[in-house]
Amino acid sequence: MKKNVATIRDVAAAAGVSTATVSKFVNGAQRFSPAVEATITEVIAKLGYRSNPLAASMITGRTKSIGLSVLDVSNPHFTSIVKGANRVALAHGYTLLLVDTEENPGRERPLLEALSRRVDGMIVFSRMLEAEMDWMTELGKPLVFFGRLKRLEIPWVISDDHRGAYMLTRHLVSLGHKRVAYLSFPRSRRDEERLGGIRECLAAHGMELIVHESSAPTAAEGERVCSAIMLGGEHPDALICYNDLMALGFMKAAQTLGFKLPEDMSVAGFDNIQYGLYTSPPLTTVDLQSERMGAAAMEKLIATIDGKSPPSTTMIEPQLILRSSTANRNR
Repeated sequence: MKKNVATIRDVAAAAGVSTATVSKFVNGAQRFSPAVEATITEVIAKLGYRSNPLAASMITGRTKSIGLSVLDVSNPHFTSIVKGANRVALAHGYTLLLVDTEENPGRERPLLEALSRRVDGMIVFSRMLEAEMDWMTELGKPLVFFGRLKRLEIPWVISDDHRGAYMLTRHLVSLGHKRVAYLSFPRSRRDEERLGGIRECLAAHGMELIVHESSAPTAAEGERVCSAIMLGGEHPDALICYNDLMALGFMKAAQTLGFKLPEDMSVAGFDNIQYGLYTSPPLTTVDLQSERMGAAAMEKLIATIDGKSPPSTTMIEPQLILRSSTANRNR
C-alpha cells in the first residue's frame, strides 16, 4: 500500500499553526518565536514533510539556482572555476546551472537571456566587447563578471594577469633569455594585460618582445603555429603562451619536429592546469588561482542576492610555478 505523503496542511494541523506560518518558516520568508520554530521543525521531521521547490519559488520569488557561463568547459581552467563556484553555491543551498558557450560569441546572448529566466543571479565569462554588453544589465538579475570592466557597473573578479606575466618574464630574463616571444590570443580581454606585463618587464631590461598571434586558446592551435615559429627563421629562446593548453600543444609539436625542450627553447604558460605536471618536461606556468576565482565570484554574487554590498572588484594574486620546461641560458 502506498504511503501517504505529508502535506503542508498536515504539518500546520499537527503544530497548531496556520499553513501560512509553516510556508513562511519553510521558505525562510519570516522568523517566529523559538518555541514555534522548534515545534514546526519537530513536526516536519516526524511527518517526513518535503517542501515543493516550485511552490517555494512562487512564494519567495527565488529559484535557489545560480547560472554560470563559461567559454569552454573542456578547458581545465574553467573546470576549476566551476568547482570553486559550485562548492560555495552548495554551502549556501544553491544549485548551479552551467552554460558552455563553446568560444562562440554568437551563442552568448541567447544562452544568457534564456539562463537569466531560471536563476536568481549569474556569473559570466564573455569575449564580448564591453561596449556591446549593455543588454546584460537589463536582464534584471544580479551579475558578477570575470574580467576587468571600465564602464559598466557590474561587480567583477579577476586574477592579476599583468603581475603574473611580469613575474614569469622576470624569471625568464633572470635565466639569461634574450629573445622572448609571446603566443597571444587577441580575442581575450586578458591577453592585453598579459602583454602589458611581459612588455613592461622586457622594457626594463632593454629588450623587445616578439609577438605571434593565435586564433584559438587550444592545444590544437599551439600545435598548428609551432612550425612557423620554430622553422620560420631564428626562433626565440623562450616562448610564453597565452595559456597552458597552447603551451602543451606547442611542446608536443616542437618535439615532433626534433627540437629538445628546454635545451633549444624554454616554454611557459598560464593557468596551472593539472596536465602540465605530467608533460615531459613538466610545464612552468602562472597559477591564476582558478578555483579561488570561482569561489570568490560566487560569494560576491550570493552576498548581492542577499541584499548586501560586497566590494565591487576583487583582484586575486597569481603564483609562479617553476618546473623543468624553462632552463638557465647563463651556463
